[in-house]
Amino acid sequence: MNVREKLEITCSKAWPPLAEDPLGEWRLRWADGFTGRANSALAVGDAGRPLAEALHAVCDFAHDRGIAPMVQVVRDSPNEHAISAAGWVPATGHGAGHEVEVLTAPLVTAARFRGFRVAEPPARAEGPNVTAVPGVTVGDEPGPGWWELTLRPGEDTPAARQVLTGGKVGYGLAVVEGSVAGAVRAALVDDWLHVGRLAVHPAFRRRGLASALMDAVQTWGAEHGADRAVLQVAEGNSGALALYAGLGYAPHHRYRYWVPAPGSCEDSTS
Repeated sequence: MNVREKLEITCSKAWPPLAEDPLGEWRLRWADGFTGRANSALAVGDAGRPLAEALHAVCDFAHDRGIAPMVQVVRDSPNEHAISAAGWVPATGHGAGHEVEVLTAPLVTAARFRGFRVAEPPARAEGPNVTAVPGVTVGDEPGPGWWELTLRPGEDTPAARQVLTGGKVGYGLAVVEGSVAGAVRAALVDDWLHVGRLAVHPAFRRRGLASALMDAVQTWGAEHGADRAVLQVAEGNSGALALYAGLGYAPHHRYRYWVPAPGSCEDSTS
């Protein structure tokens, strides 16, 4: 397994599904439809069987759990070429974007905070596992308003909450003038900090709050032993890509989602 594939395993551990079955080195994942990452087969490494059998297993696993069969695979990898040759097609209908950039950066312990100001400083959470930068706190539990800002319409389900609270997680929250202004999720896997679900309320954008949130979770990650950070961004999200580039994140690799061509993914047990 190469470096790109190993990093995909790390990211998968930071975003745990509700159910996961091994298929050789592949991982079959289910989370009741919440995100492609938690409801696809992570096709990295060796599936331990011929590809046609592995793809049948992906179909069976998905059908048994009521989700559409889909694989997540490193772009331009041998596995992707083989999956394409088997008749599967890019999942261009995937709502969040079927091609994703994986970005990494050394974890900077000194905050890059550049001038964000709050009209009234938020109350600072207490406890040994709380980190703060100006205007932002990071704690072990989602604070009031965190879910409302990070979950999109229709996403607030028990499955979503279970995925987002799995593992060792820091929940970043910014409160400005008594209102929840921004939120972010950061998960620790070994020496990696996986960052996701960064959201800023429209009323508080263009004040540097996204950078402040990133500073806070990076500081939290360094305090908990991480020395590198990784995040995943849809390739069409130019605003997010520009933000992260400005924070020192560089492209590592890309992955894509693939789905079976119509009529090509019947249950092997039927």
